[in-house]
Amino acid sequence: MNIFEAKKQISNAVTAYRTRDEFGRPVIPLSRQRPIFLIGAPGIGKTAIMEQIAQEMGIALVSYSMTHHTRQSALGLPFIKEKEYEGRTFRVSEYTMSEIIASVYEKMEATGVKEGILFLDEINCVSETLAPAMLQFLQYKVFGQHRVPDGWIVVTAGNPPEYNQSVREFDMVTWDRLKRIDVEPDYDVWHTWAVASGVHPAVTSYLDIRKDDFYRVEATVEGRSFVTPRGWVDLSDMIRLYELHGLKVDEALVGQYLQNRKTARQFAMYYDLWLKYSSDYQVDKILGGTWDETIETRAQQAKFDERISVVALIVDAVLGEIRPLMQDRAMMEAAQKILTNIRRMTVSRRMPVAALLDTAVAEQENRLRQAQAGSMMSSEAEHTQYALIRFLRACAEKLDPGMGADEAVKILRSEFDASTRSIKRRAGEIGKHLDHVFSFMEKVFGDSQEILILVTELTASEAAARYIAQYGCDAYFRHNRSLLFYERQLDVMKEIDKLEASIDGDDPAES
Repeated sequence: MNIFEAKKQISNAVTAYRTRDEFGRPVIPLSRQRPIFLIGAPGIGKTAIMEQIAQEMGIALVSYSMTHHTRQSALGLPFIKEKEYEGRTFRVSEYTMSEIIASVYEKMEATGVKEGILFLDEINCVSETLAPAMLQFLQYKVFGQHRVPDGWIVVTAGNPPEYNQSVREFDMVTWDRLKRIDVEPDYDVWHTWAVASGVHPAVTSYLDIRKDDFYRVEATVEGRSFVTPRGWVDLSDMIRLYELHGLKVDEALVGQYLQNRKTARQFAMYYDLWLKYSSDYQVDKILGGTWDETIETRAQQAKFDERISVVALIVDAVLGEIRPLMQDRAMMEAAQKILTNIRRMTVSRRMPVAALLDTAVAEQENRLRQAQAGSMMSSEAEHTQYALIRFLRACAEKLDPGMGADEAVKILRSEFDASTRSIKRRAGEIGKHLDHVFSFMEKVFGDSQEILILVTELTASEAAARYIAQYGCDAYFRHNRSLLFYERQLDVMKEIDKLEASIDGDDPAES
């Protein structure tokens, strides 16, 4: 299965394991909660989806790579303790708390969250001395003499032997204690996530053309060469920063992330071509509705590869405006709730507005610290939280401690109204830009696959979907209906193919 299907399977298992009966006990006892074992090639996003699951479920996450652990750090250090049995005193060995188990308790103390996921990566690479303890842990959730706290679900991961020489093959006894999920790279699924997450369009458009370069592992005389999804994402982040600072993106940089010489060279060449497209097509003029006929003519005469690049440029420009707008809108929605609550408390309890606002800032700062400590907040949510704190602080700076309640509330309302007006104005500008984009696409490409790509990418972006749902876009809805009809046609054609195959005597399931 692909990584996002695996994410759903893990989320469902975590939900099931957290289910409790009327007495508060786990419906599936801890000893029978099979740890999930996510096995797949390196760099496909196993760790990333664990962070997403924790954030979406509102639980904490503790991650460890088992290759870094010795028997002592996993089990705890032995020490001698005297105990009395039947009137006689004996010296026995006990163990200090496992570093791993201790980290779970520290996470609960730091966040105040009592449930979470303990994610142990590369468990099939543990040392020979640690292997027996690992087997005991998989069944009983115990390291040494200390058990994983109630409410914590164990998820593990590892790479197949062909990717890691340190892998120890599990025997049947070990496999029979695991809930195994096999994951394979899937570019189409990754592409949807990549566009929505802001992966650089040069990366996604290149891979649209050369999907075989998405994941590549080859044995060469110089050793193993490879390209992974993680490499593409990290390269994308670096390209964004290089562009910000006016630094040159060259093959030397690309090769640091794409460790396959041929792929690195081809992408570096494509990126140079991408820069030329960026300059030639002047996307800002397309968004502004001021493009000239030379751009139209070139796009109409362009080959498929160039057309894909042009659409990617346009999508990136549009989403580059929509994402920050929707983050600011989310921030103002949170601010509205806080300011409304402050106004109510001022009216009902006659409490000073400035003091209430200072308390609200402190509460939001504490919420941010706890969420960061537990890995419970996505980067987008974290950005929104920082923006909320900044806005509340700016409001607080406008208030004087001795100011009357009515005057203070009036100032807060003024600050809020000014920010919402700015958001409304920006939303209107983006709406015009979307209209211009669809006009350009319709004029240049007609009712073609390029339009379908544009609509699909906008639909895949959560921010764009929220924007369109809130502010509308007639051209999007018009083409989206066509897209749904087109997809339904494909489904019907597949059903016809299956029917024809069955009539010809073939097995429809194999068609």
